[in-house]
Amino acid sequence: MLDRQQFFRPESGGKPVTSKRNRWLVGTVLTLALAAFLSLSFLPFLSGTINRRATGDTDLPAADPAAAQAELESQARGYELVLEREPDNQTALRGLIDTQIQLGNVEAVVAPLEKLVELNPTVTEYQVLLAQTKQQLGDLDGAAQRYRAVLDQQPTDMNALQGLTALLVQQGLPQAAIGLLQDAVKTAEQLQSEGSVPGLDTTSINLLLAQVYVEDNRTDQAITLYDEVIAQDPQNAEAIAYRNWTLYRALAGTEGTQDIQLQALDGLRTATQANPTYADAWAFRGVLELRVANDPAASIQS
Repeated sequence: MLDRQQFFRPESGGKPVTSKRNRWLVGTVLTLALAAFLSLSFLPFLSGTINRRATGDTDLPAADPAAAQAELESQARGYELVLEREPDNQTALRGLIDTQIQLGNVEAVVAPLEKLVELNPTVTEYQVLLAQTKQQLGDLDGAAQRYRAVLDQQPTDMNALQGLTALLVQQGLPQAAIGLLQDAVKTAEQLQSEGSVPGLDTTSINLLLAQVYVEDNRTDQAITLYDEVIAQDPQNAEAIAYRNWTLYRALAGTEGTQDIQLQALDGLRTATQANPTYADAWAFRGVLELRVANDPAASIQS
């Protein structure tokens, strides 16, 4: 997932891009949570809409933007008329959200999403998407309340943890984000020991925590946590890649660190072997192949 490289951009020499300090985490979290939301079988309409827009494959005449706009506005009005008669019609609610997304009316998405949350209080994905929408509109308090409402129900919900972590980092509160994730790890470990939540994944929480450590300039703690994840899962390409990229970034430009930088390159080679399709590992490895090993050919993904 190359969104994280908005922070760790190779063209920055491996150093943090301070003018875009938080974008890596915020962008990644929103993308991850939305992707998870789109994977749900009960919401195919939104996934289909985004896919059609990404590929240019729509049912509306692409050559006439004005006609397309008018058609979407007509569809939105149609859904609104249905909802005037049947305010709990979830098909119409989802259709209205779909249409407003295509129209770019983010604010108009809030009301139907709030209704879906009301009608489906146990579907946390709706609440997370509502929180994301509020966050994008600048309603940070409203977004935080939604994320915390989800975590009150499910303390280890990754979508909510990712979203609230991004929000806290966006607000310049990495310490609060760290405390949130540390508590989530403890809760997850307790639930695992009790066996009350089979298959609970603490690795994802730890990887997110390590990223926040990096954001807060706690490089040593981040690397230690990556090492703990790798000890438990030696083939975890994400942990291997980010551990060694973080190490390289901390040493870039420092004299007398060539051997350690070569070790970082070896680690990135291991990450691409562990998962040959993991793009981040290849991106990081490419930088080090060029800058540390001076081997342009090896920087190309095979």
